[in-house]
Formats: sequence, C-alpha cells, structure tokens
Amino acid sequence: MRLAANATGSGSLDAPDLEGTLDNPTCGDRITIQVKLEDGRITELAQENRACLLCQASASLLAENAIGLTLGDVETVRGKIEDILKNGESTATSPWEKLSYFAPVKEHSSRHICVLLPFNALRDILSGKI
Repeated sequence: MRLAANATGSGSLDAPDLEGTLDNPTCGDRITIQVKLEDGRITELAQENRACLLCQASASLLAENAIGLTLGDVETVRGKIEDILKNGESTATSPWEKLSYFAPVKEHSSRHICVLLPFNALRDILSGKI
C-alpha cells in the first residue's frame, strides 16, 4: 500500500520521446507511460494509471527505478517479477529489493497481470510494439 500511495512518477512529461497505453481487459486496469530517452536509456519516466492497488504499486516501483534503464534491463527485471509471481523464486538475486513485496501475489494468479502491466507497457513502448 505504501508503494501505491507514493505514486512515484505520477503525472505526465512535456514532449516525451515515447508514450503508450496498455489495458488489462480482465479487470479494467489501464496505464499510460511516457519516457524520455538518451542513447537508449530512460532519462525520465512518468506514469498515469487507473488501476488496482497492485498495479499502482508496481507502477510506482518501476518509476522509482527507471532512470538509466534500457529495454534489456526492463526485460530482466520483468523476468524476475514473473519468476517471483509464478515460482516463488527467492528475491535474493533481484535487482530491486522491493520486488519481494509482490511475493504474496504468487497465490493469486489472476492478479499477476496487475503487477506485470506497468512493466509490460514499458517493454512494449521501448520495443516499438505500442
């Protein structure tokens, strides 16, 4: 709840380099992410969402750590979250300590997409899918 309440990165950017919106049709979550890039690395990120608490927390965590990331970095972290959600994998080797906050979601597979949505959106934006 603390991550969601922080709402890190909430808002919009002036003249973003990339922007995209992704929806979760199952529950109605929607997130829009805007980024500015330099040499393939994120220099600024803003996010606006109309989403559940899990998605809001995930978006806030992403925004806390986004500066300096590349598409490859986003894919790596997304993979770690997916491992935590699906396999209960230890977060000891996780690049971000707070990813462990999502471990209790493992038992609720229908909510995995809520946690992954911000990372999926950023990955899709950076790869040109949206």
